[in-house]
Amino acid sequence: MDFSSEHADVGEWGLIEALVLDGHGSARRTTRADLDSLQLGEQETLWLHLDRSHPQAQRWLRERSGLSAFACDLLLEEGTRPRVVQPDAQQLLVFLRGVNLNPDAEPEDMVSLRIFVEQNRVISLRMRHLRARAELTGELAAGKGPATAQGLVLRLADLMTDKIDPLVAELAELVDSEDEQIELNEGYSPDHTKMVTAKRRSASLRRFLAPQRDIFFELAKDKFAWFVGEQAKDWNELGNSLTRHLEELELIRERVGLVLESEHQRMGQRMNRVMYLFAIVTGFFLPLTFLTGLLGINVAGIPGSDYPHAFKIVCLAMLGIGLLQWWLFRRLRLMV
Repeated sequence: MDFSSEHADVGEWGLIEALVLDGHGSARRTTRADLDSLQLGEQETLWLHLDRSHPQAQRWLRERSGLSAFACDLLLEEGTRPRVVQPDAQQLLVFLRGVNLNPDAEPEDMVSLRIFVEQNRVISLRMRHLRARAELTGELAAGKGPATAQGLVLRLADLMTDKIDPLVAELAELVDSEDEQIELNEGYSPDHTKMVTAKRRSASLRRFLAPQRDIFFELAKDKFAWFVGEQAKDWNELGNSLTRHLEELELIRERVGLVLESEHQRMGQRMNRVMYLFAIVTGFFLPLTFLTGLLGINVAGIPGSDYPHAFKIVCLAMLGIGLLQWWLFRRLRLMV
């Protein structure tokens, strides 16, 4: 069976997927009508995937799911951040974030996934399409999926973490390209829009990935032994994977800062050179401008006004003043 497509019609009560895991890597689909009378086998696990924004899904969660009001409030609240909550000794609420790979969406505008998990039941809620869910249902259809509720949540977290790597690599490649261009060409000016975008994306990703990393490490501890069990090392590896991504994102942010700082320094140096040359030119022509302005006064008594060679003499005098200034500037090392 093919479970991989996200239904255009999520159902009259917000059901996206209802699967019964057989405990051997496969699953069978069930329906809303069968849920009330569904009897699970010893190794079977029920997975319900709901549209959190659907009113009927919200009503079913509060009235028919058997979850406590506390758990329902947390699963349906508007704003969440990655965290893990234990309503009682045999239940967990796990809040995760995944990269937004939907069309026309910003990847760092991460999709929230809320998960309720107990021994043989998993209820997950989302508002936007999550590609990891489609991949997981595809694995179950092929008989290569998780066997337990714990394994289901672990695999979802694993698939969501895998989607982060290409985005981080893309940001790193962008910064590498700009950095390389600057080193090869002193006159190259980096694309400020791209640099600022890379910095913004890395900051947005870090905002959610840092607490998510802490969740994975927390789940690897013995305090959730009923849930984690032998999979503690897998949660720990997921935490280490996110740690590497976070370190790379921090490096990207620092490198973007260095690239922009380097560009600002180069712009400052160019501006200083321009102002320096402007000051030299101004200083060079200031005496000549004063002299021509003085001789250009339109009043009687200007010396040489009746002498036919006066203009030549003034030109030679100005040339002499210019040569004297050039010698003086070289002597004072104001000119190269």
